Formats: sequence, C-alpha cells, structure tokens
Amino acid sequence: MAYDLLIKNGWVVDGSGLPRFRADVGVTNGRISAIGRLRESAKEVIDAEGRVVAPGFVDGHTHMDAQIFWDPLGTSSCWHGITSVVMGNCGFTLAPCAKKDRHLVIRNLERAEDIAAEAMEAGIDWRWTTFPEFLDTLESLPKGINYSGYIGHSALRTYVMGERAFDQAASEADLVAMERELRNALMAGAIGFTTSRSPSHETPDGKPVASRMASWDEVRRLVGAMGELNAGIFELAGEGVDRKVDHPDLPDYHRRLKALAVETGRPITFGLFTRKDAPEMWRHYVRLIEETKAAGGRMFAQVHSRALSVVLSFKTQLPFDRLPVWKELRALPLAEQQTRLRDSELRKKLVEAARERDNRRAIGTEARQAAYDWLFVMDSVDPPHKSVAEIARERGIDPVEAMIDLALERDMDRFFFQPIANENQELAIELIKHPQAVVTFSDSGAHVSQLMDSSLQTYLLSHWVRTKQALTLEQAVRMLSFVPASYWGFTDRGLIREGMAADFVVFDPDTIAAELPEVVRDLPAGAKRLIQRTRGIAATVVNGEILLRDGKHTGAHPGRLLRGPLARATA
Repeated sequence: MAYDLLIKNGWVVDGSGLPRFRADVGVTNGRISAIGRLRESAKEVIDAEGRVVAPGFVDGHTHMDAQIFWDPLGTSSCWHGITSVVMGNCGFTLAPCAKKDRHLVIRNLERAEDIAAEAMEAGIDWRWTTFPEFLDTLESLPKGINYSGYIGHSALRTYVMGERAFDQAASEADLVAMERELRNALMAGAIGFTTSRSPSHETPDGKPVASRMASWDEVRRLVGAMGELNAGIFELAGEGVDRKVDHPDLPDYHRRLKALAVETGRPITFGLFTRKDAPEMWRHYVRLIEETKAAGGRMFAQVHSRALSVVLSFKTQLPFDRLPVWKELRALPLAEQQTRLRDSELRKKLVEAARERDNRRAIGTEARQAAYDWLFVMDSVDPPHKSVAEIARERGIDPVEAMIDLALERDMDRFFFQPIANENQELAIELIKHPQAVVTFSDSGAHVSQLMDSSLQTYLLSHWVRTKQALTLEQAVRMLSFVPASYWGFTDRGLIREGMAADFVVFDPDTIAAELPEVVRDLPAGAKRLIQRTRGIAATVVNGEILLRDGKHTGAHPGRLLRGPLARATA
C-alpha cells in the first residue's frame, strides 16, 4: 500500500512514557496506519533521521476564542509543537451572545484577558447567537491546529441576564435558563464549563467580570447540570485565597470544591503555582487534590514549566507607564521616546517620578510596582538572568536609569520580566512531577502584550530535560501529549499508536528551544502583541498533513474542531 505520509528513520517517543525506539510511521487518511520498518511508498515523506517523532502536544489552557478568527494557525502555539488547544478558560467565551450584544462579552475579555476591543470588533465575523451556533461557525473556519472549547460563565450569564449580570444575583428563572443553555452547549460539543471567581478579573472600568457576581449556589447548579448529563470538565479561576498565608476563607473554599467534585462526579481543574509571598500555600492545594481523589472525586492541577512572568519593554508595557512625566513620554512614538531618553534632564525627572507609587491596582499580568531585585533582564530564554538591581549596582546608577540604558543599548529592543508566581523553580519541578498535574496554562491568545508563555512546552524540553536533566525525554513528552489528551478526553490523540489521529511534532532534542519574544502589530486594527518562535522543530503534522516545516507554514489548514463527548456520541 502507499501511505499519504511517511515519517522515516526517527526515534519514536510515543507519549506513553515507554522507552524510545527507531521506527518509521505511516499515515493514511489522517490516521496512523503503521509503525515499524516500512518499505512502501508515500505521497509525502519526512526524513526524521536523528530526530524525535512525538505525538503533537496538547495545551489545555488557552484563550484563542477571538484569535482563531484572524489567525487560523494558532501562533505562537503552533510554532512550539502544539497541535490541539482548549479555549474558553476562566469563564471567558464569545458565546452565547448575539451580535448586537457583543459589547457585553468584549467588556469581560478586554482588561481581564488583555485582548484589544478594537481588534475583536474588526477581526470577528459575528455569525452566531447560541453556543451551538458558535461551534458551527468554528467548524466552518480554516484551522491550522485542532481547537476545542468550553462554554464560559461570564458569557452565559450576560446572555441570560444582560446588564444585570454585572451587578445582580441570578433569579430562579435566570438559573433555569442558564442550565438550559449549558445543556445545549454540551450536547453540541462544548468540552465543559468554566468560571472565574478571581479578584484579578475585572472589566476596563474596574468592576468584576460577570461570573464574579455569581453565588456559589449558582456555580453548584451549573456544574450539577453537567453532572446530570455525565459530561464536561469544570475549570475555574479561584477565589484568590492563595495569595495570603493562612487565609481565613481557605478551608471553606476547599471544602466546597471537594464537595462539588464528589457530588457531581465532574472533573475539576484550576491553575496551581507557588508564590514567594505565600510559599507553602500550594501544598494546601496539593492536599485538597489528594483528599478529593481519596473521596472518589476527580481533580487535577494545571501547572507551569517556569516562572509565570510579566514581560516588560519600551515597546509594550513598563511599571511606570501611568506615572506623571512617564505617561507623557510613553504617549510618544517609540523613535521619539528613544531620542528624548538621551536627554539628561528628562532622565533625572523620569528617575525621580518612578519613585512614586502607581495607585491603580495591577491585576492579572499587568505591570506592577517595580521591585528591582525581582525584575530581570531577558537576554536569553534560559536562566541565569541578572536582575536590574544587580546591574544598577555594577554600574553605580539608579535601577530606573539602568533600565533606560539597557533599552537604548539594544535600540529599544530589550525585554525585562517580572516573575509573579513559580519564583522558586525547585518547588515548580515538584508540581510538574505531581501525578495529578498537567503542564499547560500558556494563556495563549490572551494577555497578548503582557506575557509570552506559548513556549512553556518547549521550555520543558530544553530546560528540565536537556539542561537540568530533571526529567527524561520520555517523561516530558508524556506530560505534553498523553497526559493532557487524557484529562481533556481526546481519546484518539496523545499517543503514537495505529488507529490514532496523526498529530506529530518532529524535533531535535539537542537543539529544541524557544527564541526571544518579538513585538509585532499583526492583530486586526493594527493592535500589537508578543510572539515567540522556536528552533529545533523540523515539522509539525496535524491530522496527517504537514502544517509546518522548519517553522514555515506549508499552506495547509488540516485542523479540526474537537467537539466534546456528547456530540461525538450522537455524530
């Protein structure tokens, strides 16, 4: 027989955690049809000599709901071996919502997820009202990678309640309507239901996003509706009780989460990070996950492969942007800023002004007050990184002046970063290795000018496997493929086995690594974002077609909408 695609001479790391082996992989009709020493011909061949052939990586935490409309490839994720993503996390989705009411969901997304309203207005062809109609719209779009999506609480609430969703409790009639829409979404292929109760999620006018106005009873009703259908994952951004040591509300919050998992039978997932300001808090969450498992419930954490960091630069955001003098400077075109920063008198004023406190509370991944010992220069992706404080001491100047000089030395093309979680990497690797943790949480599609974590999967391979040797390659590939595919129910992905979907990433384990971020203005309406490419990946294959060769798009759009289990059962 002739194959559609043949990947020859590679080292197969099949996603199971078993040892690698030398083999060819044949693909027919988008499925893996043979593994071994294959002698048949093929329409297309990838020579993987000296490279690893792994299942395509799965990212369970993205916000590509808007991005898919103007960027079907799913950049930057696709450049890092991601072949399948889950959208709609933290309660933020574009549906259900009629076009005339789109300002309601845009309000939820704009500040909380740093997606420019003008980009969404210009870039989204709004052709739906209900969530099933939204999925049908996604089905019709060209897609480079595979997409699946939750239904989000904020959109669900505003669809049913309108403006009342931002300041009122739901009535019984509202709850019945939300339950009905949630069931319809699950039947149509939603992967589950998400919400946010996080104080980090606000609208542009500083008010809570819609889901934060919901009572816990409302959450229980909606997750209970999933329980009645025996389908769907519940993902949430939590109540903010992990930011303070011995928070008095922590025990009650954990009791509610555990009871919800046990009562409904639905898997519950959330992000889990270590924090220097509450260094032992993460262990309480690990205990919660293990106690929930012992009680018969399902719960798993989404963890990060490195420090979760705010990315700073003169091209994007700085801690001083809203301060007097700085605000005036930052309103100028970048080239003019660059010229004026060489003025010694202005520099003195800027240094002095930076000592004032910005009274606006930074939320999410917005730049916060500068702590220069914890603000680092990003001249490479991998550590070590020098702090701004350290460089300022070496040069005998103020840290703010050091930041200005460092930027000018690179023609304004220099990045800094502020870790806001996972500062202690020895604790981060403990979380990575926990059996009920998934390495994910890129937030791709959101915080587009504030962070760049689409590379967390390649960082796991370059840093924790190659540099630190804290994981074997087989362990890491399993964490990035089989584990997330299993947790999110993609039963035909995440392994290299005959009959499975032919999603692959072919890479050189000795060179795979993320490049430094770049700032581009490729969003609709000219809005800017951070992107990050990678090196060492020879090919990315989606559903049996080559999507990327050496990071370059082949022109193919083989991605699919991955509908949830209830839709698959009735297909």
